[in-house]
Amino acid sequence: MLLTLDTADTRPLHEQVAGAIRRAIAEGECAAGDRLPPARELSRALGVNSNTVLRGLRSLRDEGLLEFRRGRGVTVAQGAARRSVLVDRVRDLVAEAARFGYAKADLIEMIRVVP
Repeated sequence: MLLTLDTADTRPLHEQVAGAIRRAIAEGECAAGDRLPPARELSRALGVNSNTVLRGLRSLRDEGLLEFRRGRGVTVAQGAARRSVLVDRVRDLVAEAARFGYAKADLIEMIRVVP
């Protein structure tokens, strides 16, 4: 898995780390059940602090893309690629809604009434 960060990107580094891993999963570089390199190794490869990498990994765990298992490390969750695509679409929807002045709560309400 070859990850790179864009130095011109203004997003926080942990979000860039999560995005790079999310992209690797979506593009099939990492399949369900694959083990990721340790955070310390990823931090060296990306040139960022290991706490930054851990924060990015935790956000992907919270999205359901990664699983943390004691003694086994961090692995790609089953169905992660499909979920990754859906999460990206949701992010796009939230961003577009914000441009129109809608908050996340407004979107949630809209989704509730969709049959």
